[in-house]
Amino acid sequence: MDEQREGQPEFKPYHHPAAGWGAAKSVTQFLVRERELVAGPRAIVKMNHENGGFDCPGCAWPDDTKGLHLDICENGIKHVTWEMTRKRVGAEFFAAHTLSELDGWSDTALEAQGRLTEPLRYDEKTDRYVPISWDKAFELVGAALRGLDSPDQAAFYTSGRLGNEATFLYQLWAREYGTNNLPDCSNMCHEASGRALQAALGTGKGTADIHDWEAADALFIMGVNAASNAPRMLTALAEAHRRGAQIVHVNPLVEAGATRTIIPHDFVRMATFQATPTSTRNLQPRIGGDLAFIRGMAKALFEMAETDPEAINSEFLETCTSGVEKYRVVCETTPWADLERQSGLTEAEIRAAAKIYRDADRSIISWCLGVTQHEHGVDTVREIVNLLLLRGNIGRPGTGPSPVRGHSNVQGNRTCGIDHRPAPEFLDKLAEVCGIDPPRHHGLDTVGTIEAMHRGDVRVFVGMGGNFALAAPDTPYTAAGLRKCELTVQVSTKLNRSHLEHGKQALILPCLGRTEKDFQTAGLQSTSVEDAMSMVHLSTGMKKPASPHLLSEPAIIAGMASATLPESSTPWADYVGDYDRIRDTMAQVLDGFEDFNTRVREPLGFRIRQAARERVFHTPSERAEFSTADLPDVVPAAGTLALGTMRSHDQWNTTIYSDDDRYRGIKNLRTLVFLNAEDMRDRGLSEFDEVDITATAKDGTTRSVRRYRAIPYDIPRGCAAGYMPEMNVLCAIGDYSTQSDQPLMKHLKVTVERSV
Repeated sequence: MDEQREGQPEFKPYHHPAAGWGAAKSVTQFLVRERELVAGPRAIVKMNHENGGFDCPGCAWPDDTKGLHLDICENGIKHVTWEMTRKRVGAEFFAAHTLSELDGWSDTALEAQGRLTEPLRYDEKTDRYVPISWDKAFELVGAALRGLDSPDQAAFYTSGRLGNEATFLYQLWAREYGTNNLPDCSNMCHEASGRALQAALGTGKGTADIHDWEAADALFIMGVNAASNAPRMLTALAEAHRRGAQIVHVNPLVEAGATRTIIPHDFVRMATFQATPTSTRNLQPRIGGDLAFIRGMAKALFEMAETDPEAINSEFLETCTSGVEKYRVVCETTPWADLERQSGLTEAEIRAAAKIYRDADRSIISWCLGVTQHEHGVDTVREIVNLLLLRGNIGRPGTGPSPVRGHSNVQGNRTCGIDHRPAPEFLDKLAEVCGIDPPRHHGLDTVGTIEAMHRGDVRVFVGMGGNFALAAPDTPYTAAGLRKCELTVQVSTKLNRSHLEHGKQALILPCLGRTEKDFQTAGLQSTSVEDAMSMVHLSTGMKKPASPHLLSEPAIIAGMASATLPESSTPWADYVGDYDRIRDTMAQVLDGFEDFNTRVREPLGFRIRQAARERVFHTPSERAEFSTADLPDVVPAAGTLALGTMRSHDQWNTTIYSDDDRYRGIKNLRTLVFLNAEDMRDRGLSEFDEVDITATAKDGTTRSVRRYRAIPYDIPRGCAAGYMPEMNVLCAIGDYSTQSDQPLMKHLKVTVERSV
């Protein structure tokens, strides 16, 4: 069953502004298709609003701070409408379909069946999911966990959507049970950012907030497809351009969001078709060439300083940093020829970018997975910090590092305890306040969990949201690991591939969505989320739940925890009855959450205090630390290409709304590879020719996808790009960064050959 693959593949480059009428048309078509012409528009006027609205379950871009009442985007509306569908999946559906049959369906078709409505367990005899009561489901989980030889034989995964209160309960359950096996989606996305910023500045987060974006003279946007991955960033970019700021996009592909936009809630410009540029310059480095580019900018800055004493902020460097002289030597001794070759940019292009940076009094550098999902991702983020430090662009208005987090509460998950390498100080506080004895050894991350499942060292897997089987690397290997488990538990809103790649026993536990009302003993509840810039605010659902049998995420976690830990003194039931009680405990455990219940009820919430923003650096030297990494060799070997995976525009993480990618000009096609036109000629390829793509792993093994379509695209020679999750199969489980343990999704070594 595949509802999406209709019509012939088409490719026609997109030359219109991002957002604007193209987005309006796409949203309207989507609402009609999903038959949500009433609920969808109603949700639009409640999403991302203070005082009773719900937070968009999509990206983590901050909410508008000016009282704007249409702080929305195309993807956010689609995401919410997808959640609010009238379609339902319950016992009747599974009575009609075996899992063997469903395994042949597309992932889009699986999710398109609608909302899960009741708890289900896998019945091996019939190869179907069948109903189970909540109490029996919880007891099944509890019995499986109590029967393990060690708590470390269980892993507790979470995606980025889980609210802060549920996050805190989830990690409390795992640690009271006795493990730090808390893998999460950050392990695959921004782990490099957190480790680099922690080492350089003593914080795992960016220091810039949305007010800084509004005050910056220059914005450098690296490895980000803003129009699809953080669409509300387009508003900030358009406003920056109108006030005269310089905006430099650094990305192998020139994406639509890096050209011009019409913001839908800017009614005058919409009515007059008046677009606003979102960039002043676009640079296209080779895949993996960002470190060389940034070092080239730093080298140029040091050279400027020989005649321009204000090119570098000497006072800041002397009073607030450590290691600048060693870094100066590294920059000075790196030849321009090496920087050009590794970055894929010319010396003139790099110097021009450095001149923009020098002339700006206040600069922000922002980045996403195009920077982090490489072997040298940590080094690259640290190089970004190096460049910011040279001009004192830390701890001043309009400045700072600003990673773009991809999911709505992924940063909040880490803040509230989802960390397989927890800090001793956090564990001490957790033990003191919650009266537990948490384990002190490091747990397993995502890659480690998959490997442990294969060895038989992880026997129970609990997934809070997401679609682990598709999001993780080496798809067949991940699926085989899940099937080796004794029990897999998936807390979900919709049917997905992870329900089909299951353990010997399996549960689907359906939860409330972000848009739905959550009533507990104390009345209507709200949950909190943290955005990419450390603002914490409440989210309150607006819609009647899809089924009376749904439970909230905190209630599901508490139910499983109570069944696992029958002697626990943790007040699980009290926590679920009133989420204020969870927040009162969090206020005692988490730094920056003091007086949580009062502050989170402010109209716009509150920002977590961050020492580095105040130029207080919790590093060994108590200063901001420069790094001196070697320049990595990222030039592909002869005959090979560097391939990066990415999302299409009509997609959110592993949820695929259609086989179209409007901003890249694609219709009815996902099994494709974007190639430089000269690389295609070298291989005798024409547009839409079928090709086989083979990736060679670090250990020499190969993985292939076959009969993909070749698409000529504006991408540097030696580079290629295609869609995840289809291409996740090409990333071997052992191909992860030794710096961050992140899978190398943006830097696969591949060959592309015509299909036979």
